[in-house]
Amino acid sequence: MAAAILTKKWHKVTAIVLASLVAFILIAAIFVNSYWSPIFSSKVKDVVAKSSDGLYTVDFSSAEVHVLRGTVEIFNIVLKPDTTVYNFKKKQSIAPNNLVELRVKKLTLRHTHPFLLYFRHKLDIGEVELNQPDVKITYQLNHKKDTVLRNNKTAWQKISKSLHSIHIGNILLGDVKFKYEDYSGNKLAISELKEMNITARDLLIDSVTQTDRSRLLYCKDIIAELNNYTGESPDKLYTYRFNHLRLSTRDSRLNIEGLSLKPIRTDAFFAQAKTDKFTMHLDSLQLNNFDFLSYHKYRIISASCLILHSGSLEVFGNPNHTKQLTDRVVTFPNVGLYQIKSDVKLDTVRVKKITVYYTEFNQKSNKTGTISFNNTSGRFINITARPAALQQNNTCNVDLVTYFMNRGKLNVHFLFNLTDKDHSFAYKGTLGGMDLKDVNPAIRPLTMVKINSGSLKQLDFDIRANQAGSHGTVRVLYNNLNISLLKEDTMLNSLQTKAIPSLFANIFIIKHDNPDKPGDAPRVTNVTYTRSGETPFFKFVWQGLLDGLKPAIGLDKETQEHTTAMVRQMAADKKERQTKRALRREKRAERKALRAEKKANGQ
Repeated sequence: MAAAILTKKWHKVTAIVLASLVAFILIAAIFVNSYWSPIFSSKVKDVVAKSSDGLYTVDFSSAEVHVLRGTVEIFNIVLKPDTTVYNFKKKQSIAPNNLVELRVKKLTLRHTHPFLLYFRHKLDIGEVELNQPDVKITYQLNHKKDTVLRNNKTAWQKISKSLHSIHIGNILLGDVKFKYEDYSGNKLAISELKEMNITARDLLIDSVTQTDRSRLLYCKDIIAELNNYTGESPDKLYTYRFNHLRLSTRDSRLNIEGLSLKPIRTDAFFAQAKTDKFTMHLDSLQLNNFDFLSYHKYRIISASCLILHSGSLEVFGNPNHTKQLTDRVVTFPNVGLYQIKSDVKLDTVRVKKITVYYTEFNQKSNKTGTISFNNTSGRFINITARPAALQQNNTCNVDLVTYFMNRGKLNVHFLFNLTDKDHSFAYKGTLGGMDLKDVNPAIRPLTMVKINSGSLKQLDFDIRANQAGSHGTVRVLYNNLNISLLKEDTMLNSLQTKAIPSLFANIFIIKHDNPDKPGDAPRVTNVTYTRSGETPFFKFVWQGLLDGLKPAIGLDKETQEHTTAMVRQMAADKKERQTKRALRREKRAERKALRAEKKANGQ
């Protein structure tokens, strides 16, 4: 049938020409594959060595070039640092902080242009895919800022004699096995990640991009994604996890979804730890304008805004006060920033719909009480421990709106001094109206007082504090206050009302209204609270307010002492009366027995 088709001479000539052309292309492809593979291998090794100043070497078992498909396959790649060169650079104080080691079984380059490389010295690749790469990064703080030398050249300047430019459309790293070793602290910290995906887009090294600061590692965008990660704190007291993490260098944004921090069982935690116990959950965390390159190089954390959305923070005060060997001033926010031991600068932190719980165990009542601040939203301005930033502004302002015990609306403002050696701060705010019985879950176990009735109209406070103590003013407006004083019932494992002291308190001590009469000026009480070293931040703030609230309702220290003395005297008088009655009964019984004896003897 083929012979029938080739009936004319030009048909035969055309078929011969096409067959010759196909044969030529196949022969040329085979020749180029065998000829260009060693050229490609030599170019790659040369580029890696020159661009890293000899710090890195790359090797691979083989490379296959498929001209017709426009692909290159490289097998068993090993990129590793030359320790001799690294140690030499370290002595000169120009060694990088991060060292990278990469192992890949197979690397595929698609849409390559070998002739462009050979004739015009431009490496142009459409896509690079590394399947299941094994990455190891070692971090050691060799210097804290970029080193500038006379002969410090850009990557393009180092390779320009061999290549005019390098361009890669997409770099895909799937199912990355990642190991990170941090030698910057007192102990080696090792982190391992699995199933991480990294995509780098539009890598371009040429005379223009060599100074382009919008690119990270010469890439227009680098995206890292990680799902369902679980880790453990170095002290084994906490487990943390998140559902999804995404980092984009083009957007300078880090997003984390489903972030949680969970401690071990409560009794086991306090048997090992001297700190408060924290439990946290966040639906989402977003870090904007995050300087990833500074963090990668020097562990410097810089960002314009951190947004925490929907979640909870639970703080359980450590009840083992006798085990506290150091001052718990470290729990103050303006002290905790320095405990991070990292260069931090966050312009703004925004919180949205976060509920905060503070729980404390009272040794006297043998019970725990919890204070809650529900649906909290607000912002923190200027969170930093960076000396240069603190010279310009050494205060952190916090404005929050929350609902105390999920009832009264509370507006509060904090001002933290970030450089004061006494760790001073101030807080003031206003709590709106609520039924005072709603605070019983907190004050019953913590103060052993129960509110039977009462209506809060408004609470205003303005307090200044430091590590030594706090002072300020508290004004609380309320009506119809009635309370009960409690005692522990060990038999029933509950708190029972002390009837007589409660009655005495409500009649003679408690001020049931403020102001006492309509039209009178309301009472304002002064706060003077001395902090002990074992008192953490949350308890310190709460106790400062409580120190102002007690005298406002009549339970000032002098009155309490006088009342206690009167109650003790009443108890002593009662016991004396009971003793006298018992003696009288005893004498009557003796007389009765004597009469009975006389009667029996016939007297």
